[in-house]
Amino acid sequence: MHRRSQFILRRHLSHLHFHSGEPASHTFPRSIPPPCSTAISFRVCDSIPPMATFGLADYDDLLRGCTRRRAIKEGRVIHAHMIKSHFVTSVRLANRLLVMYVKGGSLEDARQVLDGMSQRDVISWTAMMSGYSQHGRSFEALEQLPRMLRTGATVHRRRLGSADVDSVAYLRGNGQLRHLESSGCLGSPEAPQMVNIRSILPNEYTLATVLPSCTGHSGQDHGRQIHSLAVKSNFDSHMFVGSSLLDMYSKVGEVKDARRVFNMLPHRDVVSCTAIISGYAQSGLDEEALKVFQQLQREGMECNYVTFVSLLTAIAGLAALDFGRQVHGLVIRSELLFYVVLDNSLIDMYSKCGSLKHSRRVFDNMPERSVISWNTMLMGYGKHGLGREVVQLFKSMFREVKPNGVTFLAVLSGCSHGGLIDEGLDIFGYMVSDQRLKPEIGHYGCLVDLLGRAGRIEEALDVIKNMPYEPTSALWNSLLGACRLHAKISIGEVVARKLLDMEPDNASNYVILSNIYAASGRWQDVARVRESMKLKKLTKEPGRSSIQLDKVMHIFFSSDRSHPRRKEIFDKITEVCERIKAAGYVPDLSCVLHDVDDEQKESILLGHSEKLAIAFGLMGNACRESIRITKNLRICIDCHNFAKYVSNVYQMEISLRDSSRFHLVAGGACSCGDYW
Repeated sequence: MHRRSQFILRRHLSHLHFHSGEPASHTFPRSIPPPCSTAISFRVCDSIPPMATFGLADYDDLLRGCTRRRAIKEGRVIHAHMIKSHFVTSVRLANRLLVMYVKGGSLEDARQVLDGMSQRDVISWTAMMSGYSQHGRSFEALEQLPRMLRTGATVHRRRLGSADVDSVAYLRGNGQLRHLESSGCLGSPEAPQMVNIRSILPNEYTLATVLPSCTGHSGQDHGRQIHSLAVKSNFDSHMFVGSSLLDMYSKVGEVKDARRVFNMLPHRDVVSCTAIISGYAQSGLDEEALKVFQQLQREGMECNYVTFVSLLTAIAGLAALDFGRQVHGLVIRSELLFYVVLDNSLIDMYSKCGSLKHSRRVFDNMPERSVISWNTMLMGYGKHGLGREVVQLFKSMFREVKPNGVTFLAVLSGCSHGGLIDEGLDIFGYMVSDQRLKPEIGHYGCLVDLLGRAGRIEEALDVIKNMPYEPTSALWNSLLGACRLHAKISIGEVVARKLLDMEPDNASNYVILSNIYAASGRWQDVARVRESMKLKKLTKEPGRSSIQLDKVMHIFFSSDRSHPRRKEIFDKITEVCERIKAAGYVPDLSCVLHDVDDEQKESILLGHSEKLAIAFGLMGNACRESIRITKNLRICIDCHNFAKYVSNVYQMEISLRDSSRFHLVAGGACSCGDYW
């Protein structure tokens, strides 16, 4: 390329600052017709005068500059100039164009470059898959793999030789082309005549790129097929492929397969270690996630911020405050850079472990806060029933960020848990009228919960009937719970019938209806509902409470006699009950929904799992100032009163997280204000 020609082209594209460290500032106009199309318009390069011959290296240099700066507009000018100059591109230069369009987000242009290439290599296909995968277009990403195999399988008959026989056997033997196409990624494959796939056989980067697209209802099937291809091509133990397989299996809920892949990796890096921890946490297997982290720590694993985010999710699920503090200390000692997502996870962890003081401290010390930071703090206050704090924080967030739909979900939920009925209704109206946000079904769900908790059942039913969405089972379930709480039997029966039609195999719907009948003394109806459950072989989820003492998690079920210290625990309950009765505690026998005498009812109440956990906590270290308990179901009224009396008599703070909120009990009072 002549120096003057090179100078002219660079002068017309000088605003790209090819020799400057500053990024180019540009806009992204609509795509011009793709250069590989016959409809290409050359007006984009009219400003470049006729020049001498350009070389491959010159175009390559310019396109690399456009790629680095995401300069799609300028890249199109260069591309159009190549076409206008009748420059014959090589596979390498075509790949450079394709990568430029992919990294600039112009996938349609990239696809037309790919389709217009007379020859493609593994880089071509991998770049296209990467673009689709990164932009969430999973179907198109998966579609390219069988296309890649099929293209390599279709060559001229005369090219078949001894070197290609292995390729034929490979393609037929692994069966991936047939399986992927029959699964729906593509239509019927064209019958390959001859095969020469060595030059475009998927490599480890191809497989690692396409695996994240194995999502949705058919993601597991596609992922297993690609895993099979990786095994037969000896890429399954590669670090990149292994990490992608781990992530894929975790996201489709196959944690056992993910762990099997993890165990077979010859070398593990921070990505693969983080992937298995994240997989356990996402599947709700929080204890396993914590155990894996502890094991990997002993083996010398280094952590990055993503590792800590995944680990904090698991700790939040366990409500293991002591472990959470240790991990927070590890984060500080690691001297990581500030990441908003990491601090958000710390806020969430502390709030779910019952320590709002630490949550707020992290929140206040953040140098930068996103709307997710505010939403997480709002949800924390809401789960603790601190409605006033929710509203106050909501008003102050406008100075930094604009609230979104999730913000209003958090605020409405906080008002519901805090009993702020009028404030919640006002905020719902403000969202619609002032913020002009269209309420989603989740917002209507919060509104139903808000009214239902307040006993305004008819109004809640009107909201469900008049909202512009089809009611979900979660909405009806919320209303059914309110009917049970406020003994609205007639409406409860109507709601229960709708739920049983929608979810005939959901045991909780039968249990709530049975409890409604039991609370009103309709024992024949109770027997009928329980008989229906028996015929359908449905069982009620047992109440389960957990408490951590001396770094060991202890789990109790109702009337549990499996604990090795069971005799001491029941002796302690008897002692505690005598002391708090002397202070005024009276068992609430209405919480026992069985047709038995009062003595048996009181005995049943003493066997509730949270009482067992509280008694075990009192048996622990005498210097302990607080007891932290997590329960899988909603706490009953009697256990709530029991906890309040224990906190007052024993001067012990009790933090109890049930299925819907936190109860911080101290000095005979609860943070919920007896409203839950």
